[in-house]
Amino acid sequence: MSQELMNKIESHLEEIYGEVRAEDLRQFEHLIAQWSEKEWITPAAPAEKNVYLITYGDSIYEEGKPTLPALQRFLKEEVGDAITDVHLLPMFPYTSDDGFSVTDYRKIHPDLGDWGDIRSFSKDYRMMFDFVANHMSQSSEWFQGYLNEDPKFKDFFIPNDDSFDASQVVRPRTSPLFHEYEGHDGTKTAWTTFSKDQVDVNFKHFPVLLEMTDILLDYAHQGGTSIRLDAIGFIWKESGTTCIHLPQAHEIIKLWHTVINAFQPNTQIITETNVPHKENISYFGDGTNEANMVYQFTLPPLVLYSFMKHNAKKLTDWAKTIDKVSNEATYFNFLASHDGIGMRPTEGILSEDEKQELVDQVKRNGGEVSYKSNPDGSQSVYELNINYSEALKNEGEDVTEEDEVVKMLAAHSILLSVIGVPAIYYHSLLGSKNDYEGLNNSGIPRRINREKLELQRIRKELNDDTRRNGIFTGLKEMIGVRQGEPAFSPYADQEVLEIDERVFALVRYNQETGDQVFFAVNTSREEVTIPLPFEGINLVENRDASGTITLPRYGFKWIKKG
Repeated sequence: MSQELMNKIESHLEEIYGEVRAEDLRQFEHLIAQWSEKEWITPAAPAEKNVYLITYGDSIYEEGKPTLPALQRFLKEEVGDAITDVHLLPMFPYTSDDGFSVTDYRKIHPDLGDWGDIRSFSKDYRMMFDFVANHMSQSSEWFQGYLNEDPKFKDFFIPNDDSFDASQVVRPRTSPLFHEYEGHDGTKTAWTTFSKDQVDVNFKHFPVLLEMTDILLDYAHQGGTSIRLDAIGFIWKESGTTCIHLPQAHEIIKLWHTVINAFQPNTQIITETNVPHKENISYFGDGTNEANMVYQFTLPPLVLYSFMKHNAKKLTDWAKTIDKVSNEATYFNFLASHDGIGMRPTEGILSEDEKQELVDQVKRNGGEVSYKSNPDGSQSVYELNINYSEALKNEGEDVTEEDEVVKMLAAHSILLSVIGVPAIYYHSLLGSKNDYEGLNNSGIPRRINREKLELQRIRKELNDDTRRNGIFTGLKEMIGVRQGEPAFSPYADQEVLEIDERVFALVRYNQETGDQVFFAVNTSREEVTIPLPFEGINLVENRDASGTITLPRYGFKWIKKG
């Protein structure tokens, strides 16, 4: 442990807390000293080959058996190296929200397996762990200690305080900000950004930050080459503010960046903040000192809007503002996830009427809409809950199975081409549809896209179901082409081109290798002919290309400069 590292840590703590007590600094120094005695294995930085799969630890299961080995076997045998990184959504014991109300950060849910299964999994794939740092279950030992007057946990949570001005608080739910709980000595209250069963922890209390830092280091040491910081923008509260994106929240991430990099450089800290684009990218810091990746939340609704309108202008205009961040930081790109399609990231990009068009399409296609509360007491659309392939359907147009397959592949060609690292949700890879049984049985809108799949059943359906097979094999083939091209490095530059409003196009170019790839996708049902910026090789069809190319309906091309 170097003095330089401790000096950096002290600087971070001063930015977070102001004055730092000598005892607090000694405790942090002791934590660092403990972890310095461990053996660490440094992962490689992401490259063009890296493609993440977003999945639950029990997304693929066999009856009566721990689910992690079944998921690992399925990926190894059916998906292979098309996927390099597996994002396991919360894999810990929990009480609600499909894992996001954690009872114990340090244990694996027994239905999934144990840490031995995680270590086995990490021999085949790089692992991304989910750190639900903002809140935990009301059934957790921590919160029960708070309710029962345990001195250790007395200040681990945030009670209602009449002197605290919460009038400006921004949050993605319509439920009460505070809930009441029966404690050892009467009723107690606690801050709940998301639900009664998801109680916010109090980072203003130094022991909470110390404990959370220890957990983060434990995840990295247990094989987490990427750590997703869930809902991280909400972790610091100040009276009279929005209580989101506050400077102390950013500084905590910077502290964790410093600490992680001292032990395991190239570990990817990934921030999840489902907010407007400018707020979202603030988590890059200066490009070297905060998040290694931020979720690109604007991409899913704009890609959907482009195919709905057969016009990519909104996507093109926004994408022209997306530049390379640094050689250490980039975007975590996705179209679908365990949550819905966030609408806040479209603020300032789509008008209210244009947002409503997306809402109407999702409702026509059997989806649900979730809302959030605003400080003025009003409500607005927060996310669209639907399987992404189902969301893409245009009424009266995409009526055949082939339409659905081709359109899904076209949408993902954008995901696989834009600057950053692509992440594919398991139901997208597997060509799934809306899960109405899960939705109706639970009454939870997000369950429409969280179906669990029995191992032998999904293997059979990938062979027998032409829709599933078309999307699954098509995506694997596309990924295989992408993985061989240095121009698709997460840190390679891009230039977005304006060619035709029906077409989204760009050039990716790797300054180090000199490789360039032109990408174009047709968002319309009409054949479109466009000029090429250079001669080269059509990577999809493996033949020469020059002059112009013709894009069929929902067609795309990758042209590598010769």
